[in-house]
Amino acid sequence: MKGKIWLPMVAVIGLILLAGAPASSSTHDFYNGKTIRFVVGFAAGGGYDLAARIVGRHMGKHIPGNPTIVVENMTGAGSLIAANYTANSAKPDGLFVGIWNGAFVVRQALGDKAVRFDAHKLGWIGAPTLGTPVCGIMAYTGLKSWNDVLAANREIKMGATAPGSTYDDLPQILNKTVGTKFKVITGYEGTGTILVAMRRKEVEGGCWTWESMRTTARAMLDAKDADNKIIPFLIHSRWEDPEVKDLPLIPDVIKGEDSLSAYRAWGASYDFQRPFSVPPGTPKERLQLLRKAFAGTMKDPEFIAEAKKSKFEATYVSGEQVEKYVDQILSMTPRANELLSFLMVKPKK
Repeated sequence: MKGKIWLPMVAVIGLILLAGAPASSSTHDFYNGKTIRFVVGFAAGGGYDLAARIVGRHMGKHIPGNPTIVVENMTGAGSLIAANYTANSAKPDGLFVGIWNGAFVVRQALGDKAVRFDAHKLGWIGAPTLGTPVCGIMAYTGLKSWNDVLAANREIKMGATAPGSTYDDLPQILNKTVGTKFKVITGYEGTGTILVAMRRKEVEGGCWTWESMRTTARAMLDAKDADNKIIPFLIHSRWEDPEVKDLPLIPDVIKGEDSLSAYRAWGASYDFQRPFSVPPGTPKERLQLLRKAFAGTMKDPEFIAEAKKSKFEATYVSGEQVEKYVDQILSMTPRANELLSFLMVKPKK
């Protein structure tokens, strides 16, 4: 009698163990032989592209199954096309990662109808850098400092991708809060094309991030001739790099507590620069695997060595931290929202 009871119990326990095994196994075996697409919202040659390619060369070995990672560029609208594609068109299977400008979370908070996603619903893997907004001007303009720019009694053409980017927003914020006369020229695909436009004298300067400028514009920072040299003149926070260590800080030149609060609300997206995200509905266990692999990549000695060689300033921001920053932005105060509402007005071309 005891044997008749004991044998079925063994069978039941075995079935329970077998039922549990495939879930765990399938989660960790899913990436065997697979390819993950890293889709970057900017053209090749810029900071976003550099981040995607450096991370992509090392992250696969930290994912069970060691999948292949390929990097693609989906340009347009300052990376908004890639952002909307990530949220609405990409298959949520853990094989698609979107890398686009987190400033569009600010645009969502401001009610931009072109932003067709809810940042709360995206799966945030993490970010490889913090962002330090900076502005630079070409030497051939004759302007060499923030005081020169501020005193210039003319429009200064600044290259930009599209509304929602540092290129576009920061010059407008400075126009509104400090009184500069920047004219934003949009339509460029990314940093590389804006740098070409500067050398061609189509535009005279631009604002993006120092993490990107110090690498993508290195030849122009080091140039001796005025036609090719770019001069940084204003930066968000203190760096020890010789080109920017003595520059005026943006929070110091913006006057008035309301204006400064609005700038800080806008700048919150730079606490998770170049974020990596997956589409809404991506299985949670796959998102967790990608988060763990991303964290492992940031500690990988080979990744660190390549980042250092490329002068890519890697600063790990976890997916959980990104979620908190997103909450902070989307909880923007009504007053900050009101003061930043001018960013929703398209600049005249």
